[in-house]
Amino acid sequence: MEYPKISIVTPSYNQAPYLEATLKSVLTQKYPNLEYIVMDGGSTDGSVEIIKRYADRLAHWESHPDKGQADAIYRGFEISSGNIFGFLNSDDILLPGSLSIVGQYFKDHPIEEWVVGGTIYIDKNGQRLYNRFHLPICNLGARISFKQLLFFGCTFNQPASFWRRDTFFALGGFDKTLQFCFDYDLYLRLSQRRKSGRIKQFLACFRIHPMAKSSTIHNICDIEKEILWQKYGRHSGNLLYQRAFTFMYSKKYYMALRMMQLKFVLGLHKYPLYEDIFQLTRLKHSQRD
Repeated sequence: MEYPKISIVTPSYNQAPYLEATLKSVLTQKYPNLEYIVMDGGSTDGSVEIIKRYADRLAHWESHPDKGQADAIYRGFEISSGNIFGFLNSDDILLPGSLSIVGQYFKDHPIEEWVVGGTIYIDKNGQRLYNRFHLPICNLGARISFKQLLFFGCTFNQPASFWRRDTFFALGGFDKTLQFCFDYDLYLRLSQRRKSGRIKQFLACFRIHPMAKSSTIHNICDIEKEILWQKYGRHSGNLLYQRAFTFMYSKKYYMALRMMQLKFVLGLHKYPLYEDIFQLTRLKHSQRD
């Protein structure tokens, strides 16, 4: 049985300082059955010129105003022909070999509908971000349930999440009225059907920088989360019920986090080698490989 076809969509709008690293992190995966689509929202900062340099290695790309990020990604998925979906924002990166790990997982687990893996946090220069104990800020995903998502939120990052095409369209895809939480809404609906699978390996890097959506429109995130919590019943039942679930999942999360950190300190877990990928993230708009 051959590897499943993976379709990756990158939505982009005026992220030229980071876009080339994102493109290269996908195009250098060496995955045998990859389809890569870039949906640019009409950038005016040189992004289009970067995309053109890689155009012959893309299944499709376009650049014109869209109706928002969710709309752009959804249209990319409609164009695609892959069995497995994922999207990578134009400031994040996939770690080397990630798609082979994901493809193998879905090949070996035919009943799983979605999966999450590990993520490392990086700054605008592609350097690891550290906590107060000088440990890299990261997560190794988890097996995600609906109640966990609803009462505690995501304990993983979007770039390290993948799901089956048939499931995505069966659920109706993204809610395009949401600007920030359309992926959170999708995860809630996915988890209502079935818990996620888990890959205990690092798959992606999540970039924190001043122009990131998480930095510029966080107030919209808060508003949309409240809308989703009302929709999916987080506030149903009495206050004690709500607090009990929140406390239970927070304790579970922080215990798992501390255990993961301890394993790294003891050398039982290893961080991936980053020399190549961090060199990649620091590239200016260099010549194509």
